[in-house]
Amino acid sequence: MDACVRIVRRSCAPANFPCPTCGTPGRRKDTHTRQVRDLAYGHTLLVELTVGEYRAACDCCKTFRSHLDGIEPRAEYTNRVREAVIDRLLDDGLSVNRLQQAMRRDFLLDLSAGFLSDCLDWKVRQTDLPAYRQWTLAHFSGTLCVDELHLGHRVLLLATDPLGDFPVAFALVSANDQDHMRRFLSNLKRHGFSPRVVVTDGSNLYPAVLAELWPEARHQLCVFHVLKDINTHVFDALRRLRRRHAATGGRKRRRGRPRKNRNHSRVRRGPTRKEQAHDVWKNRHLITTRPENLDGRQRRRLSRMFESLPALRGLRAFVLRVYRLFDPEQSPHQAACRRAALVRDAGYQADPDLAKALAMLTAEKFAKMAAYLHRPVAERVRTNNHVERTNRRLRHFEKVRYKWRRRRTIVRFVILAVQRWHHQRMAEDSRDNGRDAKPTASAARKQAV
Repeated sequence: MDACVRIVRRSCAPANFPCPTCGTPGRRKDTHTRQVRDLAYGHTLLVELTVGEYRAACDCCKTFRSHLDGIEPRAEYTNRVREAVIDRLLDDGLSVNRLQQAMRRDFLLDLSAGFLSDCLDWKVRQTDLPAYRQWTLAHFSGTLCVDELHLGHRVLLLATDPLGDFPVAFALVSANDQDHMRRFLSNLKRHGFSPRVVVTDGSNLYPAVLAELWPEARHQLCVFHVLKDINTHVFDALRRLRRRHAATGGRKRRRGRPRKNRNHSRVRRGPTRKEQAHDVWKNRHLITTRPENLDGRQRRRLSRMFESLPALRGLRAFVLRVYRLFDPEQSPHQAACRRAALVRDAGYQADPDLAKALAMLTAEKFAKMAAYLHRPVAERVRTNNHVERTNRRLRHFEKVRYKWRRRRTIVRFVILAVQRWHHQRMAEDSRDNGRDAKPTASAARKQAV
């Protein structure tokens, strides 16, 4: 182990050093040397740090010590160690135990759980939330996605920008009610956010609050949630048809001892109705799969299902007509005409399960589902998936990688996650701007000429 120890000596002890509070230079009275652990793969790297102790020439303090960039005062580890902890916690998603094992294996660092918590506090103190708010205001696209995440007896309210691909704001509240939602969205309005479209799920928390705060903004209901509820009724109708098909009298077994070649006979005569019904239910997801997502094998299975149970063609036609209602390239008038024709179809109204699905497509509700059609094609957001993906990432951290217990812990971790996403986004933008700003060889020759 001694052969793996490396020592690096660094010093910061000039004759005069500014006061850390007011900047008034102080005179050195003594020097102190201590050891600080640093990162080195497979080695124990020690930084032998020499700092000066200074007599203050101001009223801020009596004495103070100098410090080097990258090493906090009185710290036992360098900032590189702290950054490595944050990277493995946020980017790699390691738990506390796995993080300690990884740091011990790679860098021979035996870190305590208290130090890991101190790393989070140290990183939070470096965040600049007002600057992030100004950045979100400058890059806000006008489309806002809002959702809530339940964390035991607390609720995390989250708003994101799906077109800009960044979190806008969050709030940790004690209850998921309209008062907390109104306070959360009112703070966004007070900070200067004025969305043109607000995308939410079908919760009753949003309509009254959005009409009160942003009366000119369009309220877009998440199409994904609506289609999910409609497909539930479609599966109910499929279940009813499948049971009726299985109960219908089919081929009966002959009396007496079966012949040895009964399997060959069954293959020759085809599957029974019960086996057909089982095959239909096993591949029921193909009824609601979009045509562009079907491969050749799935299309053949779907054709076999139609041959076994021809009534499924009506369900498939209903699903395709519902999908056409939310075509992103149609006009609002065309969508309204398609919806009216679908609702008036007597064949679908006669089916009890499809009638329940059509009851979800009322004129008032469908207007909110198709609100995206009033936006330009490049800005049409139909679902609330962006904010829900962010919620799933936070839920993954909370449930598997990181244990949230107290309010302070939750807020601290969400701030770190949001800041990390922000830095990644800015790094991507800087790389894109660098590629755009880099002139080509032909352009450089033209400028030279």
